[in-house]
Amino acid sequence: MIELNYILLFLAITSPLAVLAGAMRAGASPSWRLAALLVLAITGAAWMLFRKDAGYVAGGAWLALLFLPAIGLRRVVELSNLHHYRSARKLAAAVRWLHPSRELRQQVEILGSLETRQSSGLIPPPPLKSSGSWIQRPNRLHHAPVVIALIVLNVAAYLVELSYGAVTNFEKLIQLGALYPSLVTQGHEYWRLLTASFLHYGVLHLLFNVFALYVLGPALERAIGAARFLACYLLSGIGSSAGVVLLTVLHVLSPAELVGASGCVMGVVGAWAGYLLRQGHAPDVRRRLNNVFMIIFIQTIFDILTPHVSMSAHLCGLVTGFFLGLAMTPGRAR
Repeated sequence: MIELNYILLFLAITSPLAVLAGAMRAGASPSWRLAALLVLAITGAAWMLFRKDAGYVAGGAWLALLFLPAIGLRRVVELSNLHHYRSARKLAAAVRWLHPSRELRQQVEILGSLETRQSSGLIPPPPLKSSGSWIQRPNRLHHAPVVIALIVLNVAAYLVELSYGAVTNFEKLIQLGALYPSLVTQGHEYWRLLTASFLHYGVLHLLFNVFALYVLGPALERAIGAARFLACYLLSGIGSSAGVVLLTVLHVLSPAELVGASGCVMGVVGAWAGYLLRQGHAPDVRRRLNNVFMIIFIQTIFDILTPHVSMSAHLCGLVTGFFLGLAMTPGRAR
């Protein structure tokens, strides 16, 4: 079972490293480098002093010093672009408590000046359409019915697990459709290659896969079309399970139960890679491919560091999705 302590520890290591890698480019603010180094230092100290709970300490440092400031500053930019200078200034001033920097202090001063000019009538007020504290954002799931349906199916399957008391009971998960290689090779229960992708071992396992699908799936579905996205998701899950069964038969892996949609999700990542490689002439493809490769790298490190996670299932799903992505052509433009 994936433990929250390991997940937080993983985030507290990979996120600062990603920040440091991004800060190497010219013109990057040194304050983010300092924040990332501080998170890594706290993580190292926590690992040495109280290893059992190191993830919670490191995760708290990551949340306070990197995650919340990044989210807050993004919101400041949104408010500024919509001419809500008063709200933007207040939020930027609050973020300064977590991320004190010269750049942010200057930003607060500029926003204060813009707020004064706006209240004096020198700058037009915010548009009426976006007035108020709630500002409408684009819906990520817009034109992504398959992603919505898959999220609902995964949650529904988890509710079935709860009703059977099977959430952390592998014997009952096997009864519901979990993958066990011998049941496929000797019992000819081939349906398990697919059903295992809709079962999860604990709510944290479910939330991670559903969130990854929510983040990665909609844009790909809009790019290749709903039917092809559904085929890619399901075939990646089958390919992931079949790969694990084959590796078990070849004695590369020890027999073990397997559940989870992560093979399907990694198939979506692989499909993105294959699809983008075919779109080499399109603008911004190189940056998007780099993002995909970063996801693959981070997932691989996570698999190595985290107990009870099937790297083989993830890699088999990734490879299956990659070849499917190479075969995909753009869907109807949206």
